Amino acid sequence: MSLSNELALLDATAQADLVRRRQVKPIELVDAAIARIERLNPMLNAVVTPLFESARTVARGTLPEGPFRGVPFLLKDLFASYAGVRMTAGSAFLRDFVPDHDSELVLRLKRAGLIIVGKTNTPEFGLLPTTEPRLFGPSRNPWDPSRTTGGSSGGSAAAVAAGMVAMAHGNDGGGSIRLPASCCGVFGLKPTRARNPLGPDVGDALSGLAAEHAITRSVRDSAALLDATSGPDIGDPYYAPPPARPFLQEVGADPGKLRVAFTTTAPTGVPIHPDCIRAVREAASLCSKLGHEVSEAAPPIDGGLFANCFMTLWAVGCTRSVDGSAILTGRKPTPDQFEELTWALAEQGRVVTGSAYLRAVGVLQVIARQIARFFLNYDVWLTPTVAEPPLPLGSFDPQPGNPLYGLQRATGFVPFTPLSNVTGQPAMSVPLFWNAEGLPVGVHFVGRFGDEATLFRLASQLEAAQPWAARQPKVF
Repeated sequence: MSLSNELALLDATAQADLVRRRQVKPIELVDAAIARIERLNPMLNAVVTPLFESARTVARGTLPEGPFRGVPFLLKDLFASYAGVRMTAGSAFLRDFVPDHDSELVLRLKRAGLIIVGKTNTPEFGLLPTTEPRLFGPSRNPWDPSRTTGGSSGGSAAAVAAGMVAMAHGNDGGGSIRLPASCCGVFGLKPTRARNPLGPDVGDALSGLAAEHAITRSVRDSAALLDATSGPDIGDPYYAPPPARPFLQEVGADPGKLRVAFTTTAPTGVPIHPDCIRAVREAASLCSKLGHEVSEAAPPIDGGLFANCFMTLWAVGCTRSVDGSAILTGRKPTPDQFEELTWALAEQGRVVTGSAYLRAVGVLQVIARQIARFFLNYDVWLTPTVAEPPLPLGSFDPQPGNPLYGLQRATGFVPFTPLSNVTGQPAMSVPLFWNAEGLPVGVHFVGRFGDEATLFRLASQLEAAQPWAARQPKVF
């Protein structure tokens, strides 16, 4: 086995340990990651902006003594700015936009010792649960290149699943870390609202929907990275309650006897694929075998009201993305410069009044309080991550006369994950199930607000009981 493949089998923690013990040099890790990207990316289209030479320069220099010193990392091409490197947000309108500063998250990633070797594919402005932007073309699922990677962190998930890197940046406004983690068979945690910083350019994204973190293969990598990046930044409008101890210390800790509620019924009433139902029931059975108290239950939610209010925020957020891009570039946006769905949704957002927007926010806050009360009686809520296994590429394309078809199709694919963006609760997709076609189908666990600790404890227990690291797509 080549050194590139040997290193690809290791998680980021193990790679950093090799560097610490001087058994591998950072440049060797970076070269190995570049070799895998060059071999696999023509098939998967996960990396859209290679940064190979700058990464090699960084690897040969003096690196911070952080927990991931010398480990290669990929940055999603959305939200997190990297000085001197284009940030397109998957949009042709921003194809030449180059920020002049690092976001606070990127500064913290660098201080952790990570070396950014490239930027990953994302749908335009992160709007869809698939990664098929017109600008770069589709990312392809390593388990079946004809299928979606999920979105909007689909390029990052594909890269991690294929072993290009051990972990990669993602962000999540409606499931965009968890959905691709499910579709690509890797681990994805959305942290508590404001756990990671959004500054200096953003204070509160989409009234609190969006969160930053990463997609990883191991639970311990996710925990250790969150330790390295989390915490308030100067000027934050609010921040998450501090953890009792480092998240990494929760990995392997006894979770105790948790009260786990599970459901296979969507609050919006959309049908759930039998594979996704089976995945949840098998996960519930595993939790029971591990000694947890498992019962079928769900918080009372008016699914139709929730969906309408969420889409109000989504539409106005799209308008803000288009108008904000115009300010960044000094150019006037026109329909031909954006995808059909993006322009149609932005136009929809323009007619929402300020009063209607605030009413939608208020309704979602009431629903969030209802869900919070549910967690007085349960420690964790288990649901499907997606309502269907990874769909064929093209499933979210606009239809003749209906540019918004992709979002309408998305409502049947992602009925669960947006709830945690509205409540701000931490939630994770755990790769415990593959269907008869060999496609991964993640299961979704939601924890109390501020309680990533319980999720990390449970996730590491599940990882030990039913390991997934040895399951690799053929392209690996």
